[in-house]
Amino acid sequence: MTGRDGGADLAPIGNSPVVVLVRPQLADNIGAVARSMANGGLFHLRLVAPRDGWPQERAWRMASGADRILDAVSVHETVADAVADLHHVFATCPRPRHIVKPVLTARGAAAEMREICSRSQGGQTLKVGILFGPERAGLDNDDMACADALVRYPLNPAFMSLNLAQAVMVMAYEWWTADDPTPPRELMTNESRVANKERLENFLAHLVDQLDACGFLRNQPKRPGMVRNIRHLFQRGEVTEQELRTLHGIVTELAIGRRQRGRQENDDGGFTPSASGLAPRK
Repeated sequence: MTGRDGGADLAPIGNSPVVVLVRPQLADNIGAVARSMANGGLFHLRLVAPRDGWPQERAWRMASGADRILDAVSVHETVADAVADLHHVFATCPRPRHIVKPVLTARGAAAEMREICSRSQGGQTLKVGILFGPERAGLDNDDMACADALVRYPLNPAFMSLNLAQAVMVMAYEWWTADDPTPPRELMTNESRVANKERLENFLAHLVDQLDACGFLRNQPKRPGMVRNIRHLFQRGEVTEQELRTLHGIVTELAIGRRQRGRQENDDGGFTPSASGLAPRK
């Protein structure tokens, strides 16, 4: 089934957890939850006794294209019915309760969910769900009696107020990143590439040559240390080939400007960068 306006081409991705909204009050929040789920690769949404019934057109308007998640929603009268076919259930619980159950962070819960969803028994993959309570009060003790473990987000203890969609977004994000190969840090170079050491060495020789020519390195006792500091400056960053070409051009133009002003040169050697940044001046 397609959404009211078609929406994004969403479908289940592997064996992903079921999101169960217990007694949700506003259709807008249900739509925002679907949007959060789509961001984290979650698809299966179940509603337990929604206050205003189901379906509600406002939910689709708030889903920002996550229509297919809402199209596939199932509605249940009780929490027990909503989780009956699941093998392991987590329940979000922002406040302390007098209950003896394992308590996990969102990240810890996502890791456990990944592990459980990867298992099967009797040829059937295990199914996991996570309960989210009503907007005003959250889950009650009877709701949590259906869960195997609780999930509590480690947020600022002086202010731990999340709306329903935000609470779902935290879990969706942790679920997605638990199996995401994106490196924690990378350098965006666009059309250029990080320069190799040969290109960098060629530029440093060009730079030091011109610093000698202009007299910047005339203090011979300090010269080795000054050259090392210059080298450290450029070696500690991931300088791209395009940046090196630009730096070559800067140094060359400064040298030309110095000669045009008639300043004394030590010699007329040096390096002129080629298109590749490697060719010495003959």
